[in-house]
Amino acid sequence: MNPKSPPRDGERGYTLVALLAVMSLLALFAMAAASNVQQQGQREREKEAIFRGEQVADAIRSYYRYKGAQGVNSLPTSMDQLLEGIPKGTKKLQILRVSASRDPLSKAGEWKLIGPTSQDFVGFISSLTVYTGGVPPRAKPDFAALGNMIPRVVDVLNTQSTDDARSGDDTSANVDGPFLGVASRSQRNSVITYYGIDRHDGWIFTPLFR
Repeated sequence: MNPKSPPRDGERGYTLVALLAVMSLLALFAMAAASNVQQQGQREREKEAIFRGEQVADAIRSYYRYKGAQGVNSLPTSMDQLLEGIPKGTKKLQILRVSASRDPLSKAGEWKLIGPTSQDFVGFISSLTVYTGGVPPRAKPDFAALGNMIPRVVDVLNTQSTDDARSGDDTSANVDGPFLGVASRSQRNSVITYYGIDRHDGWIFTPLFR
């Protein structure tokens, strides 16, 4: 019985090509899997951001009502005021958890405080109007006086494009005064949408319309 002859040069070439093809496919699968994991991780952080942001909005509402719902002077001026809670008998009622006071989407973890006269509301209201089919959102009765302070939206079609989204965070200083909502400092495009908005810093969490 003759021993097996060594593979010819052509056979070696075919084997190498097949090996490279398999390695290329494995690399593509690995990249796709890594991308899916990264996207899923961002999706979970966004869900957590929405959950926390809406808690902040509820805390602002509770604080505003406790202060008498008398316009801008009844709004909180710092996150610490929400964390301190509001008096209830001889104790204090917690209206905001410490974890909710942090923005999970930005590196610094600090929410951007949005004042009632902030131009940030323009893009948010425009997006809400488009999302509801052209019906502008109306301020809740408790916040009617503050609703008159919000900058007017002239053209609902003039919404901010996500094409100019950057990869960093907003590092500007917070408003020095009353705030009616918070927004993420992340300037990234989102995986999920919040009322049709697909950029993190366009999500404003406020009790004004809730």
